[in-house]
Amino acid sequence: MKFFTFLLGIVLALSCLSLKGQSSDIPLKKTFQLPEIPSMLVNPEEKTKYLLSHYWDHFDFRDSTLITLPEVSEQAFVNYLQILGYVDQTDQTKSIKAMLGKAEAGSSSMFSYFTGLYEKYLYDPNSPIRNEELYIPVLDYVIHSTSLKEINKIRPRHQLEIARKNRPGHQATDFTYTLPSGKTGRLSGITALYTLLIFYNPDCHECKHTVEQLSSSPLINKLLKEKTLQILALYPDQDLTLWRNKLAEIPSTWITGYDADQKITHQNLYNLDAIPTLYLLDQNKKVILKDAPWQAIEAYLHL
Repeated sequence: MKFFTFLLGIVLALSCLSLKGQSSDIPLKKTFQLPEIPSMLVNPEEKTKYLLSHYWDHFDFRDSTLITLPEVSEQAFVNYLQILGYVDQTDQTKSIKAMLGKAEAGSSSMFSYFTGLYEKYLYDPNSPIRNEELYIPVLDYVIHSTSLKEINKIRPRHQLEIARKNRPGHQATDFTYTLPSGKTGRLSGITALYTLLIFYNPDCHECKHTVEQLSSSPLINKLLKEKTLQILALYPDQDLTLWRNKLAEIPSTWITGYDADQKITHQNLYNLDAIPTLYLLDQNKKVILKDAPWQAIEAYLHL
């Protein structure tokens, strides 16, 4: 029901872009046309898969003027990303690669336009719908593209290498951290049922906000007290004077450390394009949530 409410919203929004009752001598505005779902499909899952498979059927990837109409092309793309969330990973990958194939066959400018949109919405640290799992098939398609020069694949290859690290369901990369006392520990040595790993910087406003929200959460504090949860706040940078001067801002119930050897940064063990970066790990240090907002962490632990 939730999906079809959302779908209805898309249909209404897109229908508003068309002009009704125009005289024939006035050019119609270009619009995005959704596919018509066959009436024989009654199962919501079947309808969703059909919509996704045929979403771009009426979009002319050869028409480069659509690039200059973000209210049509970019809005359709954002709605497409929303629909992707209602199918499994296999169908997501299949749909994304099929769509990119159409864009690449359309024109180089259209292919560049849509790969740029994928990066803007799925990989940019400031995107509210950032999703590396959806971006991975995009990068995989790009680096195997026969229309791109090798020099244009260098950055996507690096992005793919980073995106494939510490994915949900995979083992988190282990590392050594140093405490304020000088003693060391390892991520793998934390024995709580859940570990919340936070990469932060004391001078980062959003980091401070995240710390404040987590430290004031009744649920988080309850789980910490029960030792069901442990939080490791890790400073990955080099200014230890700054870090030590701000230690009082981190709750005493958390583990606070820094990366003395700078291995996390120098060896790209974790993607730290944005700070703070939060990972929720299970007891075996497998990733449950990657680069998630604190609200998503709290919501998962509330289940």
